[in-house]
Amino acid sequence: MAGGNNAGRGVYAISVAAELVGMGQQNLRLYERRGLIEPGRTLGGTRQYSEEDLATLRRIGELLDLGLNLAGIGMVLRLEAENRRLQRELRSATAERANARSRPG
Repeated sequence: MAGGNNAGRGVYAISVAAELVGMGQQNLRLYERRGLIEPGRTLGGTRQYSEEDLATLRRIGELLDLGLNLAGIGMVLRLEAENRRLQRELRSATAERANARSRPG
């Protein structure tokens, strides 16, 4: 995923996001309806895609190229997100354990 201060903040309109990831705007709307992506919205309701959203859209494209359908892609995205969460928890627990061992006493 892309980094930077705007990684999670929606900054791209749907037309720009679609062009950046090489997909049609209708596809982006479909992926949102299917729950694969959830772009931010302005107060007026305009979609705003973040760098994280673009990374997810690129991942969707990769999975489509591998032959997965949208239901399968949804499962893969959820499992990948859960894996990232568990890895963060493991790193945190490992760091806490190392800190506890390094304390005197």
